[in-house]
Amino acid sequence: MAKHSENVPAVIAPADHNRVTQAILDFVSRVPDSKVGSSKDPATEARRLAQRAAQRAALTAGSLALPPGPLGWLTLLPELIAIWKIQGQMVSDIAAAYGRNHTLGREQMLWCLFRHTAAQAFRDLVVQMGDRLVFRRMSYTVAQRVAKQVGVKLTQRTVSEGLSRWLPVIGALGVGAYAYYDTGQVASTAIALFSGDVVMTDEGNEEAAETVKPVPRKKASTVRRAMDKLVDKAMTGAARKVASAARKAASRKPRSPKAD
Repeated sequence: MAKHSENVPAVIAPADHNRVTQAILDFVSRVPDSKVGSSKDPATEARRLAQRAAQRAALTAGSLALPPGPLGWLTLLPELIAIWKIQGQMVSDIAAAYGRNHTLGREQMLWCLFRHTAAQAFRDLVVQMGDRLVFRRMSYTVAQRVAKQVGVKLTQRTVSEGLSRWLPVIGALGVGAYAYYDTGQVASTAIALFSGDVVMTDEGNEEAAETVKPVPRKKASTVRRAMDKLVDKAMTGAARKVASAARKAASRKPRSPKAD
């Protein structure tokens, strides 16, 4: 009886979008507290918080991606939740650094964490009016709809990440680099949000909107540029490591079969 090839991966489905959707709803139901105080230089403090969180996210994601094969697939959803916790705490700390943690609700948390993943999901939740972002308070139904659209996008991404589990070390480097990049995107969104105008309104009642005065944002663009440089540097370094490992693997001569 012929043996199955060990090189053919077992068919294990990644985390389905319903589980991811529920995980998102559970996560944003409680905004994490922050021990960071209001800063005299919130832009610099936000940059420091973002860099530290990005490093933690890269290390966490890379470590969870190390188990090869089928075991690696099982870490996909725990990896997402672990990264959200790091990013959610970072968002809360950045809000506190700007003295705006009292304005941070589940609407703002969803926006910061997932705007770059599925911007279309927020078209009925967030409206830009000039320099202001107007957030509509979400009912559970609206939150569920937004989370579902984000969940579908994240599930599609986990398929490619799951395949990388079959490339030990190299795959972990790629996953860690992406987590660094992703956390940088979350940080950029949070900095732009809390250095500008935040408006909250009940659905369909923009006239009764409550406007929160912005922190002076003269340094916001500088911080975003600095974050982009950090992300590019991390991605370039990880790409070089992956390419170097791939070249070494390709240059190895295959062992000649031993004669019986």
